[in-house]
Amino acid sequence: MSFSSEIKEELSKLNNLKDKQAVYYELVGYLITKNTKVEKKIKFSTENEYNINRFNKLLNNMNIKYEIEMQGNFYVITFNKPESLINCSFTSNYVAFNKPEEMEDKDIKAVLRGAFMGAGLVSEPSSTYHLEINFSNLENLLLIKDLMEKYDITAKTLNRNGSISLYIKEGEDISNFLACIGASGAMLKFEEIRVIKEARNNVNRMVNCEVANLNKTVNAATKQIEAIKKLKDSKKFTNLSDELKEIAELRLKNPDASLIELGNMLKIPVGKSGVNYRLNKLIKIAEEI
Repeated sequence: MSFSSEIKEELSKLNNLKDKQAVYYELVGYLITKNTKVEKKIKFSTENEYNINRFNKLLNNMNIKYEIEMQGNFYVITFNKPESLINCSFTSNYVAFNKPEEMEDKDIKAVLRGAFMGAGLVSEPSSTYHLEINFSNLENLLLIKDLMEKYDITAKTLNRNGSISLYIKEGEDISNFLACIGASGAMLKFEEIRVIKEARNNVNRMVNCEVANLNKTVNAATKQIEAIKKLKDSKKFTNLSDELKEIAELRLKNPDASLIELGNMLKIPVGKSGVNYRLNKLIKIAEEI
């Protein structure tokens, strides 16, 4: 089962249908998404059985009579335009929601839940973070976007081949949205995956950083050793100062040592920058040959 189906299964079983007003707003959330079409009647279609089960419950709770049939892989529910949807207007092709100036917190969350159930999806969090809800018109999209912002959830607009949708890419925002719509079980699973994924990414970053630093050190040591051998072959090595000779011999004997380790091996120890200065001077002299 996909992660989206797991979320919708959990939401379909929410035991909160006694609150008639919340039921009304959740139904509105369904109706303002792309999967609802308005012709002579209202038609809602979906491939998800949990989605259609929840929609049935909402309609029954609102005493709205409907017909359901299968069209290919789709469940299709058809019903007359109900007078009980007082904040909705039915235009050609879609349902428009005229949001009241004041809405209770539970009712806002019900609209968001309905919108996600109506035409939402979440990618598998183990691979990527992506939540998306599709709409038929821009007004409904912007309405849901505005309601999300009340809970500090940032969503962006996507227009793809004439289809408009809201999408969320940040893991924290997706987690907050799942909690907001009542999918607490899915949210906990999402967070568990996210923590493991972030920890793994941090380890990989640390390993990559260590490897990069090691490669840098090896490349630098190789260049230093080549310069020292070149100086010895050219007989210029004998003309070097005692300080340069000492660090050169230590580098040849200790090709894997760090600059700090080399500095501590000197008769008169010096720091990392002092060792680096001397080795760079050897390279510069070798380049002049």
